[in-house]
Amino acid sequence: MLDRVKQNFLNDIEKSKDLKTLENIYKKYLGRKGELTKILRSLKDLSEKERKEKGKLANNLRQEIEEVIKAKSKKFFIKSRHVSVMQKNWIDVTAPGKLPAQGHLHPITLVQQEIEEIFQSMGFSIINGPEVETEHYNFDALNVPKNHPARDLWDTFWLKDIDLLLRTHTSPMQARYMEKNNPPLRIIVPGRCFRHEATDASHETTFHQIEGLMIGQNISMANLKGVLEGFMKRFYGPQVKLRWQPSYFPFTEPGLELLMGCSVCGGKGCSTCGQSGWMEVIPCGMVHPNVFKSAGYVLERWQGFAFGMGLDRIAMMKHKIDDIRLFYSNDLRFLNQF
Repeated sequence: MLDRVKQNFLNDIEKSKDLKTLENIYKKYLGRKGELTKILRSLKDLSEKERKEKGKLANNLRQEIEEVIKAKSKKFFIKSRHVSVMQKNWIDVTAPGKLPAQGHLHPITLVQQEIEEIFQSMGFSIINGPEVETEHYNFDALNVPKNHPARDLWDTFWLKDIDLLLRTHTSPMQARYMEKNNPPLRIIVPGRCFRHEATDASHETTFHQIEGLMIGQNISMANLKGVLEGFMKRFYGPQVKLRWQPSYFPFTEPGLELLMGCSVCGGKGCSTCGQSGWMEVIPCGMVHPNVFKSAGYVLERWQGFAFGMGLDRIAMMKHKIDDIRLFYSNDLRFLNQF
């Protein structure tokens, strides 16, 4: 009987293909109702001599079956794990490749590029300037005398060297450029500026400006208004609502501000525009005679105008964004919209 059980077991093992089959074979022969288990339980009915002889053979067969199943199980386990890993890491080299996710330009950069293109079409050149400035170019050369109350208009980040600071506006490039270049000239100067002030929906400590300067013979307020209104209508569309109001800047005389109807609230009034319905976007004016004197220009021959638009505010009105701080939040949910 044991020979028959052994032969049947070997036949079943030879046909086994996976761990599930081995489990069934184990139950068939060594389970509670297994064939070999039944033989072992029947030994109690035999004589002592037969019980010892047959018991020894039965236990040897049991041990042999356990070892064969154990070895076979290990083999199947390694094989199944290998197949699983292969399936998980399998690569179809014939499949089309997946392009990695690519970044894109920041909304401020996109707006800056569009503004530059418009002014370049008007004959303006793009000039860059330093972000770390001297007190002379940031204030003195722009007709802001020492200890003058006008310096309080800018909350300055001073560096350890008392004569160096982070520029509070892009206007210093007016003086720098005029010192080394003769008129007539048309330039714009994009760049970052820094002011130590409280942040709110329309103010940040770090922001962007685009300075503009146009100098020539017989340049008047009409040229100033024509250039800036032309820019606004090309950038925002002919439907944009504009308004001029007088203002004061030490480096202009007279000084003006160009306002546009707030696009966030449609002119009804909101926190972005200070409930006025209008957003001041381009401070400007005719270049002050003292700025010309500082640069060595002949007052009787040259006239010009300057402006310094806040690039962040321009972008806010372009995309109807109600808080300037969103540009610097690094929130991809916001940035990925552009």
